Amino acid sequence: MGESRQELLGWLNDLLQLKVTKVEQCGTGAALCQIYDSIYQDLPMSRVKFNVNTEYAYLQNFKILQNCFAKHQIDRLVPVESLIKCKMQDNLEFLQWSKRFWDQYFPGGEYDAVARRKGAGAPPAAAPAPAPVTSSRSSGAGAAARRGTTPTTAAAPARSVGAISAGGGGAASAALKQELNTMKETVTGLERERDFYFSKLRDIELLLQQACDDNPELEKEDNGLIKQVQTILYSTEEGFEIPAEDGAVDDQETF
Repeated sequence: MGESRQELLGWLNDLLQLKVTKVEQCGTGAALCQIYDSIYQDLPMSRVKFNVNTEYAYLQNFKILQNCFAKHQIDRLVPVESLIKCKMQDNLEFLQWSKRFWDQYFPGGEYDAVARRKGAGAPPAAAPAPAPVTSSRSSGAGAAARRGTTPTTAAAPARSVGAISAGGGGAASAALKQELNTMKETVTGLERERDFYFSKLRDIELLLQQACDDNPELEKEDNGLIKQVQTILYSTEEGFEIPAEDGAVDDQETF
């Protein structure tokens, strides 16, 4: 199984020194271009546009990515039409594949992401620092990951009119507000991801029920496929048990 959404975002931001908060943002094509630039370092990053919000601009970024795939004979179709819609699942799957490709082909060493995208309309969330740092790949491949320089300060969060002041209190309040907004976005993304996979499991359950209704003998086969799938669907573990109907149901969800 590939990395989770949060693990991928952490790796992406660490490698490229960005502050991407949603997998869907990869639908612009900009971050994807720079992932492959970190491997080959021959993409025209000056033509990659980060601060864009139209599908036409996204297409220009993906043309650069497709040229990279063609040049280096990467045997993978880039599903541009799906990715530019900025849907979570499409971009998650392609980002997972890109991470596996990066784990296999990244040459190691330092990669100064900020310097590589200078003049490319880089997002304001990226801030250069005095010196680059290196880190080991989480995949255990052994090569040190080339990363962008570590920013010493985060991008200044927007402050409300009432919070604008020269004192440290106003800045601290704005930082907390920004952190709270980020946490809310994270929770919203996790809930959407949870609902997505739950709906998939429910669809599978309905298909099994329909198959058993059509042929009741299927459910009597102890080692049959139906029984095996049902065992997986209805298995529980500590903290994920189905609450008793007559008991008090806790307000907090356990999944």
